[in-house]
Amino acid sequence: MTMMPSAPHSPSHSGLVGLSALEAFELVQQKGVVFIDIRAEIEHFFVGSPPNVINIPWQDAPDYELNPDFLKEMNEVAQVEQTVVLICRSGHRSIDAGNALIEAGYQKVYHVDEGFEGDKNDQHHRSTVNGWRFHKLPWVQC
Repeated sequence: MTMMPSAPHSPSHSGLVGLSALEAFELVQQKGVVFIDIRAEIEHFFVGSPPNVINIPWQDAPDYELNPDFLKEMNEVAQVEQTVVLICRSGHRSIDAGNALIEAGYQKVYHVDEGFEGDKNDQHHRSTVNGWRFHKLPWVQC
């Protein structure tokens, strides 16, 4: 099956660590790790999300502009020395958000490079090649 990225990945900061969905699942089981879903609120609720993840959108509806309060909201749930794991749809937005967190002083930032839904296959379907759901990791939906 061919993997078709949805968009080119942004360059990632040297301090940002990419994890597979399986590696991320293991890491977020550890005490003190903060797991953040940076997708839009509508994606988080209607597409589904890992259980116990905190939704802080990097971009949100209706215009999908950058969330001006992203760092403020992050600072309310995580300290800069805590381990933070970010997840988005396919691992693209989490690079941008992770870069911003590192630039803001966060020291241990990881992102799920496969995302929640993963990359598209030849028929442009997600969750068929990689990603959190593809690996049958726990998730919930409203």
